[in-house]
Amino acid sequence: MVDTLLDAPSFIDKLTAARDASRMLATATTKQKNAALKAIADAVMRNASRILPANELDLANGRENGMAEGLQDRLRLDEKRLAALAKAVLEIVALPDPVGDVVRGSTLENGLQLTQTRVPFGVVGAIYEARPNVTIDIAALALKSGNAVVLRGGSAAENTNRVLVEVIQSALVEAGLPAEAVQTIDEFGREGAKQLMQARGFVDVLIPRGSAQLINSVVADSKVPVIETGAGVVHVFLDESADETMAVEIVHNAKVQRPSVCNALETLLVHAASAPRLLPPVLKRLRDSGVVIHADDRARAIFPDSVAATDEDWSTEYMSLDLAVRVVDDLDDALAHIRAFSTHHTESIITNDLGRAERFLAEVDSAVVMVNASTRFTDGAEFGFGAEVGISTQKLHARGPMGLPELTSTKWVVRGAGHVR
Repeated sequence: MVDTLLDAPSFIDKLTAARDASRMLATATTKQKNAALKAIADAVMRNASRILPANELDLANGRENGMAEGLQDRLRLDEKRLAALAKAVLEIVALPDPVGDVVRGSTLENGLQLTQTRVPFGVVGAIYEARPNVTIDIAALALKSGNAVVLRGGSAAENTNRVLVEVIQSALVEAGLPAEAVQTIDEFGREGAKQLMQARGFVDVLIPRGSAQLINSVVADSKVPVIETGAGVVHVFLDESADETMAVEIVHNAKVQRPSVCNALETLLVHAASAPRLLPPVLKRLRDSGVVIHADDRARAIFPDSVAATDEDWSTEYMSLDLAVRVVDDLDDALAHIRAFSTHHTESIITNDLGRAERFLAEVDSAVVMVNASTRFTDGAEFGFGAEVGISTQKLHARGPMGLPELTSTKWVVRGAGHVR
């Protein structure tokens, strides 16, 4: 009798098959991998009649179980979103293949030739929640970078992910690559996720995407190396010199365009000298779009149509039409607030003062820092990566939106002619 799923043949067989598939992918040509990606993009569109009903079933289950609107938005697929996913896969086809790229090299005085080259990780594991787009994005990026991938997409999207993986596997076979290069372990439930975290030796790296609770759990419990993708308590600071029109448009876009995603604005900081001028037009535009303003006392004095902010608001990733607003004394006060509450994802300053802009860029310790731009641009597709594995908020290996190069490691190749030391 087996004690854990890691000992169960059906689970261990999947991991073993993924390891075998990774060896085939590591030597696959760019042409082969691109053919597989084109087949996946085509298959996603051809199978909309299978994918969308499965997604509607997951949405219905979510509504019945009281799923938050923000999570429902992330879960939802429609014809437009499927087309966008297929387009993202085709954009990955057009990107350079990182495998084999020379990072650096030299010839030593003794004639030894050294080359550091990019190689696939091998098997990438992904644990995520209610995000069927991640199934396509990570699978496509993993394939182009020569990796097999094992997916745990969560019970909320289980029906959608099952169909998506079936569609991907059929496309892989059609392109002459092993179906086992992309697998799901959703059928093993939460215990499967736990065992995936313990599968050191089978899985080379694990990438969690989802709530802070999910990410922290994976980081704390995993024996497999983890690339941490962080929650987004994202800040915008309106400096004393900020242009009113720019402030209104950027803040509105950052909060309202898609509030359920990790690069959406969650806390607005406003310089005290500009608050009487900027807060009324900025917050009125937000309120007219249905945003609930959680404001500190100084902000409420200027914009009474708000609710009182609590200490918890400053560290909350709402993922909804809610916004925390605080008036700060100056740039130093804004930087101190960001240091205290940021999740090191994305922060932006709106200013016409070059010195303050440069100081903000230098002192804010986040994966992405911006001047006079919406935080919604922190995105792999917007950065030209075709899609993204996630947005890393750690400092080792990868930071910020992760594309193809971030799914590779390196190895040193040494060429000699009978050299001995």
